[in-house]
Amino acid sequence: MSIIPAIHTQSFRELEEKVGLVKDAVDSVQVDVFDGRYVDSKSWPYVGDRGEFADIAAEKRGMPYWESIDYEFDLHIKEPEGVIADYVRTGARMILIHFESTEVLGEIISEWRSVVDIGIALKPSTPLSVLDSYMHEVKRVQFMGHDYVGHSGLTLDHRVPLRIREFRKKYPEHAVSVDIGVNLETAPLLIDAGATHLAVTSAVFKSENPLEAIRTLQALFK
Repeated sequence: MSIIPAIHTQSFRELEEKVGLVKDAVDSVQVDVFDGRYVDSKSWPYVGDRGEFADIAAEKRGMPYWESIDYEFDLHIKEPEGVIADYVRTGARMILIHFESTEVLGEIISEWRSVVDIGIALKPSTPLSVLDSYMHEVKRVQFMGHDYVGHSGLTLDHRVPLRIREFRKKYPEHAVSVDIGVNLETAPLLIDAGATHLAVTSAVFKSENPLEAIRTLQALFK
């Protein structure tokens, strides 16, 4: 069970700064990648990249604080099958693929699951039944807290805790994460419903003390 700071930035330098703020309180972070096609916003490396991503993918340099921090990439990318290899080469621990972003999810999972952990992200309006074909191959399902993905600071869709409970009844052993709408008010509801990982953006990075915010959220799992 863990709190995972979710980070989307406009440059590699901003990524370094944000990871630096939280590295002493967590062992992993989630980098949200927005391509401007699957979502209507862009983040690094689709903006503000000065060759850093290519260098990381070529193993010429590492992600910020890579010696002590594990990285997950949440690919808000249309047709991620075309770029997933680059993110695998960054040394990612997990890559999250949005169910709605590709027509070949099964092929992606089959190709990469022996190399990197693959998770499936799902919008609130997408039926849970679409997951059934993949649960024997993935380790985590990420419930998006809102259909309007690619933005932070949104209110949690009221259906999400119910969806987690329904999923948990069928797949009690799988890890469950939630991204969007996670804060001190909603986190207890999500944990009670069965969430094991909470990806948090605004509640951490818009707080006056990000480390204290993380530790307060971490205490909810105890």
